[in-house]
Amino acid sequence: MRALSVAEPWGLDQIQVIDAPDPSPGPGEVLVRMRAVSLNYRDLLMVQGMYARGPATGGPITPFSDGCAVVEAVGPGVTRVKPGDRVATMFFQNWISGPPSLEKLMSSLGSPIPGAGRELAVFSEQGLSKVPEFLTDQQVATLPCAGLTAWRALFEDASLRPGDTVVLQGTGGVSIFGLQFAHAAGYRTLITSSSDAKLGRAKAMGADHLANYKTDQDWAKAVREATGGVGADLIIEVGGGGTIEQSLRAIRIGGHVAIVGVVAGLGGGFNTASLIGNSAKLQGLSVGSRDMFEAMCRAIALHRIQPVVDKVFPWTEVRAAFAAMQGGEHFGKIVLEF
Repeated sequence: MRALSVAEPWGLDQIQVIDAPDPSPGPGEVLVRMRAVSLNYRDLLMVQGMYARGPATGGPITPFSDGCAVVEAVGPGVTRVKPGDRVATMFFQNWISGPPSLEKLMSSLGSPIPGAGRELAVFSEQGLSKVPEFLTDQQVATLPCAGLTAWRALFEDASLRPGDTVVLQGTGGVSIFGLQFAHAAGYRTLITSSSDAKLGRAKAMGADHLANYKTDQDWAKAVREATGGVGADLIIEVGGGGTIEQSLRAIRIGGHVAIVGVVAGLGGGFNTASLIGNSAKLQGLSVGSRDMFEAMCRAIALHRIQPVVDKVFPWTEVRAAFAAMQGGEHFGKIVLEF
């Protein structure tokens, strides 16, 4: 089989397609043939040597956590799936249910566990889940990280009611999933972007309010205006150091800011007085459990939600796919197809 591999000195130009032995499943394990994987910002950091779960090493690593695959064979004792089943790879292989723990969070694909960027892979049966039949392989590949992150922010950690206001930053994978889920749940939504064209696409998908942060950097004011001065009930914060101050100005008293990404910068402080003054909750959020994933899939099937796949590349053209991500060209998700 062939697989993607990257090691020190890291960087996009260090990603290679290598030949590797075909794996075989042992007890409790499943052999799958990958159909598609989707890109997350975490993957970009990983291949650049800027992300590590556990002790940092020089590599090599097999990147990507989010995949769609078909079961080829199962090892002794496997009961969750059978050959021919279509499955998604769980971001955290050992987080089945309950709250997060160090042990559960140390089981992420890509690092420290070899990821889904390979033609054939063996995973624990516990780290795979069946998926809605009506979705394409490309759409399934978008679910394990971006989809589940948005789902957890909206329905697992926040206490929202229909009519509450959710702010979604940008038009990447998590934010577009957040828009789709929030719209289905009856929440009022405001989405930000630097592109009027992308805002138009978001409006067509049901966004109630729009804010172009390029032409108006004070998008917190737009949130206040849209909510009659009250502020948002939930903000899905994907920018990190580059946007957190605006989020704290936009959140209502007692509101919830779910920090899920750092695409606008790793550093940057914020005014703690803003957090204290409005009694807001600031929470870091890293994907979710298999139980959460399966609840999300039931809702997707019920509402026939179609994940937005914007760009598709052959999996061997991974460098071009990452370049598209760096350029901010996408609306929704970028996918590699096997």
